[in-house]
Amino acid sequence: MRLGAALDTAGILFAAIFFCLSLTPSLLPRSWPLQGIIAGVLTVTGYLAGVTAGALARRSAAPVARWCPEARRERWREGWRRTGRRRVRRLVATFGCGLGAASLVLGVRAQRAIYPLMGLRPPERLGYLGVPFVAAAVFLLLLAAARALRVAARALGGVLGRWIPATAARLAAGLGVGVLAVLLTDGILTEALLRGADNSFAAINSETAPGTSPPRSATVSGGPSSLVSFASLGLEGRAFVAGAPAVGELSGFTGRPALPPVRVYAGLDSAATARERAALAVRELDRTGAFRRAVLCVITTTGTGWVDPQAAAALEFMYGGDTALVSMQYSYLPSWLSFLVDRERVTAAGRELFGQVYARWARLPAGHRPRLLVFGESLGAFGAESAFRDDRDLRERTGGALFVGPPDSSPLWRRFVDDRDPGSREVLPVYRDGETVRFANGPTDLAAPASAWAGSRVVYLQHPSDPIVWWTPRLVLGRPDWLEERRGDDVLPWIRWYPFVTFWQVTADLVFSLDAPPGHGHDYDGEMAAAWARIAPPDGWDDARTTALTTLLSRREAGSG
Repeated sequence: MRLGAALDTAGILFAAIFFCLSLTPSLLPRSWPLQGIIAGVLTVTGYLAGVTAGALARRSAAPVARWCPEARRERWREGWRRTGRRRVRRLVATFGCGLGAASLVLGVRAQRAIYPLMGLRPPERLGYLGVPFVAAAVFLLLLAAARALRVAARALGGVLGRWIPATAARLAAGLGVGVLAVLLTDGILTEALLRGADNSFAAINSETAPGTSPPRSATVSGGPSSLVSFASLGLEGRAFVAGAPAVGELSGFTGRPALPPVRVYAGLDSAATARERAALAVRELDRTGAFRRAVLCVITTTGTGWVDPQAAAALEFMYGGDTALVSMQYSYLPSWLSFLVDRERVTAAGRELFGQVYARWARLPAGHRPRLLVFGESLGAFGAESAFRDDRDLRERTGGALFVGPPDSSPLWRRFVDDRDPGSREVLPVYRDGETVRFANGPTDLAAPASAWAGSRVVYLQHPSDPIVWWTPRLVLGRPDWLEERRGDDVLPWIRWYPFVTFWQVTADLVFSLDAPPGHGHDYDGEMAAAWARIAPPDGWDDARTTALTTLLSRREAGSG
C-alpha cells in the first residue's frame, strides 16, 4: 500500500458522516479553528471505521459470491473496475459535500446559540468557513501517519512471511507495529515529554508572581519565625500566603476587630515527601496557634499547588480572620497533566494532609476544637475526597466540606451520583434526600431539598457545562445519563450523544473550560461565598451578608488581576 493511494469508498462515506456529526454542539462554544481540529480528528476516525467496515463486509460477502457462476462474477468485477467504482465515488462525494455544507450551516447556528446561554455575544458566522480547510489539513496529516504504520506492518509481514505462514506473519507484524507505536507514544516518547514538562514547570515553580513579596505576618508560612522558608513554597504557595487579607480589610467588612488570618503552606521544596510536608504543615499550625481559631480548613490544591483565592478569602472575611487554612503542594505539573499521569500523588497528598491534621485536631478537648472543614477544587476535589470512605465518614470527621468541579473519576462523587435518589438527574442529583451531601449547579440550588440539613454539610458545586465534571473515557461508546435526561440550564437542549464523536467534543471542551464566564464551564468565581455560607455560616450570618461578600471578593480579585 502506498502513502498516496486513493481513498477507500466506504471510508469516504463514513468520514463524511463523522465530519457532519463533529459539527453538532457540545458543552461549550467553540472557535472555528478548534472546530476544524475536532472535525479533522473525527473525520479520520470515521474514515478508519469505514475502511474497517468495508473490509469486513467484503470478507463476509466472499462466501456468498462463490455460489455465483465464475463468468458472472468476472463480469461484475470488470464492470466495477471500469465504471462502478467511479460512479459510486462520485455519488458518495456529492452526497458528502451536500450533507457537509448543510451540517456546517446548522453547526454554526448551534454554536451561536450556545453563547447567549452564557451571557456572551456570538461571533461572526464567516469565520466558520475556515472549518473545512482546517479539518482537511488535520485529516491528511493523521491519515498519512496511519498509512505509514500500515506500510511498516506490511513490510514487516513480508519479512516474517519467509519463515512463518503468511496469515500468521501479517498478524504478528500488525501486532508488532501496534505495540511499538504504543511503546513509543506511551513509553519512551511520553517519558521524555513528561521529563521535559516537569523540568519546565519546575522552573516556573521557582518564579514569583509580580507584586508578591514575603509576608510580614507571623501567622502565615514564609513570614517571621516560620518553619517554612518563603523560597520553598513555590510559585502558587507564595501567592497563597501573600494573598491573605489584611486585618484592616477584614474589620472593614465585619465592622468589628479582626484577627490576622492563619495561612499555612508546604511546597515541594519545603520537605522531601508528602508525609514530611504534611508533618511540617501540622507543626506550622501549632506554631501559628491555628488550633485555637474558630475554623480550620484543610485544602487540597490543584496540580501546580494553586488554591482558589475566593474560596480561601471567603472564609476569612466571614469569620473576621478567626480562621486557619492549611495546604501543601504535590506536583509541578498543571492539573490536566497530573490527572493523566500522576493521580497517585494527588490522592496521597489529600489523605496525608487531612490524616495528620485530623490526628492532631482529635487530640484536643472536644469543646476546644476549631470547626474542621475540607476544600478541594477540580483535581483538588479528587484528592480531597480520597481521605474519606463515604458520606458517613465525611459527617463524622469533618464539620463540612466543599468540593468544586470534581472530575468524573472522583470515587465518592461517582458513588453519590450513581446512587442518587430515584427521579433526580445526574446533572443535579439528590443523595439520600440531602441528609449530608448536596449538589448544586449554582448557589440557589443549595436551598433544595427542603429537608433538614443538620450536622456536617457537604456540597458539590458542578456546572452542567463543566467538561471537567462530565469527561470520561466511557463517552467513547457509552451514553451518559446527563445526555438522556433533561439538559442543564446552560446546555443546549438538543445536544445528543454519538459514539466517538461526543468523547472528542467534550475532550476539546476541556482545553477551554476555564475560558467560560463565571457561573459556566469550570469557572466558579462568585459562588464560593454562597457555598461556604450554606456549609459553615457564622452566627448571625444572612443572605445580605453573602451578597455583600460576593461583591467584595469579585472586586478584590479584579483588583489583584
